[in-house]
Amino acid sequence: MMNRRNSFFTGFFYLFISFHLSAQTISLPRSSPEIEGVSSKGILNFLDAVETSKHELHSIMILRHGKVIAEGWWNPYRADLKHTLYSLSKSFTSTAVGFAVAEKKLSVNDKVISFFPDKLPVKVSDNLSILTVKDLLSMSAGQAPDPTGLVAISDDWIKTFFATPIINKPGSVFLYNSAATYMLSAIVQKVTGQKIIDYLTPRLFQPLGIAGMDWEIDPAERNVGGWGLRVKTEDIAKFAQLYLQKGKWRGIQILPEAWVNEATTFKIDNAQDMSQERKDSSDWRQGYCYQFWRSRHNSYRGDGAFGQYALVLPDEDAVIAITSESSDMQGELNLVWQYLLPAMRADRSTFNMNDAVELKKRMATLKLKLPVSADTSFRQYVNASHYIVNDKKFKIESNSKKVETISFVEKNNVIELTIRAGDKTYSIDFGDGTWIEGKTTMPGPSLVQLSKNHFVGLPESQVAGVYSWATTNALEMHLRYIDSPHTLRMNFYFDRDKVTVDMLDSFKSVDKKITLKGEAGK
Repeated sequence: MMNRRNSFFTGFFYLFISFHLSAQTISLPRSSPEIEGVSSKGILNFLDAVETSKHELHSIMILRHGKVIAEGWWNPYRADLKHTLYSLSKSFTSTAVGFAVAEKKLSVNDKVISFFPDKLPVKVSDNLSILTVKDLLSMSAGQAPDPTGLVAISDDWIKTFFATPIINKPGSVFLYNSAATYMLSAIVQKVTGQKIIDYLTPRLFQPLGIAGMDWEIDPAERNVGGWGLRVKTEDIAKFAQLYLQKGKWRGIQILPEAWVNEATTFKIDNAQDMSQERKDSSDWRQGYCYQFWRSRHNSYRGDGAFGQYALVLPDEDAVIAITSESSDMQGELNLVWQYLLPAMRADRSTFNMNDAVELKKRMATLKLKLPVSADTSFRQYVNASHYIVNDKKFKIESNSKKVETISFVEKNNVIELTIRAGDKTYSIDFGDGTWIEGKTTMPGPSLVQLSKNHFVGLPESQVAGVYSWATTNALEMHLRYIDSPHTLRMNFYFDRDKVTVDMLDSFKSVDKKITLKGEAGK
């Protein structure tokens, strides 16, 4: 009876705060850098450094004293678009655990096997028997190597996790393990009866004014936890600001302060075999918390692959949210420390309001570089050739992408590319030197490849396409998945009635490439 009463009052409380706060938190308050004690010139220097570097930012939002002082999106990315967070999702999963702990639905000292007795192996090892929620939170489950790849291609993720040997005593050795975060998601769903995205909605998302979020699922319809959440840049900033404010939002304690402190302080050493010099230069060797990383300069962060950041700087009363695609995440953070941190510590006597005007203009006109054509006219190429490419279908040889045919239709300098793969057909528009936005169900590049469709129930991908001619017979088509970090680049090389296609995904550090060959159908 008491549990039902507590559940009723808990539900009523979150209903109240959601109603009370949602109308007030449509967007964060805005200010200017100089008013909040930050140098616009320093932020401009950061933008200059980014645009001359190998890093590709998609958005940035900087907060000082709870107010947005600078924000921008590199076209074709926009403020209203969600962006895949990759492992920044883990910090949201940790937050779900924090709510469940506060509601006494579980404890960080609970044994993991206690939640899923029907999923256990025939023989439970000593190390598995003592594995706790805290060990999952601190990435010290003791498994080696990381089992995430095997877990993510299995039909039963929990069983596969439990079947993976635990080599080290839980709590003793750090090993980054996204499957451990998945188990946290599964545990929260087990004790609450809700997927964590639904559990977090009245407790976190609605009070902060976050809407439209979605999260990938496993074959049993549990949110994957360790990755797969998509929210907007401002939503990331709100989340980080909530933690900076020790769980308080507009005067109401949403998340217990005790959990914020527990979740963001050092829990395990992840630099045991590293020299002090190397440790001091790395933001990945400052210690790990509960699905948050400690960073240099007394900061902490949630972060995701390719540079998705919720960076909290308590000493500066500041938050930085970034979405990007970078193959060198440390290099990206180095730019933050080199330019943005000094901007927050700049002497006010050096402030120049002309810099503030320039920054506002610069932020409003950010854009990614477009490919440049040697010959931008599809019709010129067709006319110069002695065969017709336009409106012709090319049969493609057997390939791992299962692409069967490719065809092109050009009209008013827009090329509609149609790809048939298996039993599905995808048609996407590409602009001549300008992005054409659309939607597609064609799967884009993804760091995590699963055996089951983890996008079930999610909306179509938002995309933007542009084309250019490298030479008169080499067509480049860039397809950006603008709700993710990634781009699919397709290079078509025509030789009369034959075509060769290089399909390259945007994993710069891997440079994955698939070459397809085909010829015009009869």
